[in-house]
Amino acid sequence: MTALWLAGTLGLVVFALTGALVAARNGMDPFGFALLATVTGVGGGALRDMLLGAPVGFVAKPAPLVVCIATGVATYALGRLVPGFIPLLERRHTLLWADAAGLAIFAVTGAERALDFGAHWIAAIVLGAMTASFGGVVRDILAGERPLILHREIYVTAAFVGAATFVAGRLVLPPDVALTLAIVVGFALRALAIAFDWSLPTFSPRA
Repeated sequence: MTALWLAGTLGLVVFALTGALVAARNGMDPFGFALLATVTGVGGGALRDMLLGAPVGFVAKPAPLVVCIATGVATYALGRLVPGFIPLLERRHTLLWADAAGLAIFAVTGAERALDFGAHWIAAIVLGAMTASFGGVVRDILAGERPLILHREIYVTAAFVGAATFVAGRLVLPPDVALTLAIVVGFALRALAIAFDWSLPTFSPRA
């Protein structure tokens, strides 16, 4: 098992969990949990693969779908069976931190897959950021919430930085080292933005 495969699987579980937690916050049924977990987990990667003209991974090998559905249903079951389970996660802002981890992992693994299919390095960075953010956009829209990428916080920027770090790092570093470094950089930037309420300057027209 390669570091890339492990990172991708971890990112899938983490993103699926964020979808399940949004479903919990909105009082959905088991189907809603499974749906939001699935679109969050595989939505960005599916869009990336379609733009690359590559086979969408979960069509031929549905393991990612099984993982996402299982994560959603398990979160629902634990929330029902374990008193205070979901409120405990929400009180500790697990959604934001889990989303930050998934963002960093998917940005890097998405850029890697784009490069493997011959994408230009600039396109690979963009597709990496898209992989990391699009599933969350669909999740929030389905839940009737404002997509996280439209908040003032540093979000997509962290995905771009993580993907760019990987693309640059793999020129001079072993692949696994570049992968790990890029994930850490992307997560660290997003984590600092959460902790210190960092944001990019917003547009303000001159008087």
